[in-house]
Amino acid sequence: MNSQPEIIAHRGGLWPGMSENTLEAFAAAHRAGVGWMETDVHASADGVLFAAHDADLDRIAERPHRIRDLPAVELDRIDLVAGGRLPRLNSLFDELPGARWNIDVKAPHSIGPMIRTIRTAGAEERVRLASFATSTLRHLRSGLPGIRTSAGTAETALFTLGALPGVPDRGLAPFPPGLDALQVPRSFKGMPVVTAGFVERAHAAGLLVHVWTVNDAAGMRALLDLGVDGLVTDDVMEGLKQLGEHSRPTDGPPENEE
Repeated sequence: MNSQPEIIAHRGGLWPGMSENTLEAFAAAHRAGVGWMETDVHASADGVLFAAHDADLDRIAERPHRIRDLPAVELDRIDLVAGGRLPRLNSLFDELPGARWNIDVKAPHSIGPMIRTIRTAGAEERVRLASFATSTLRHLRSGLPGIRTSAGTAETALFTLGALPGVPDRGLAPFPPGLDALQVPRSFKGMPVVTAGFVERAHAAGLLVHVWTVNDAAGMRALLDLGVDGLVTDDVMEGLKQLGEHSRPTDGPPENEE
């Protein structure tokens, strides 16, 4: 386990005059002192991966197209509503060599390009792959043996069952090779997910606990008090502030006077 929890910049974080998931946003987070960047990827029509959460360009660029329907050279030229352009994933690897990347592979057609991009860039030690879908994770783990991954939805659910009487603490299924983190919301359908027991069982099993997406200071403090290993946040500066205050040593009791 990490002795010090981390801030993970959600889509690079939200910064004035910058779009999410752009080189400018990721660079701002990295300059602020964040080591891990969270992003999502979609492949273009010709198999080039771009950092983008949505499958289409409607919200971010007001364009009625899906990323997978356009070639990379055309995607390179599209201006985003809040500034900047969609970055290619391999360009992010090149431009920010000191950053590490938590990458959510959103769609099956991006699996092959993801495997090729990591191999070509030699980025195996700089990434953690994620997906809600078990099938996507299975293909990624097969194509990149030993690659670091977080748990998918089904894997997380099986682990959560370990809190029930008579069920092993590690849950109902063995962990696949490379699994190193549970990345979860604070709650699901009104039920708390991240509890002291959840964190304790995860750590006992050798897994990190990362919580998304946490933007309020009180929530950050509460989760840090529970011992989570990472906060995925849009508010990078607030996250770093809370992390610094949480890790600051407290004054010990005064020494006895003679």
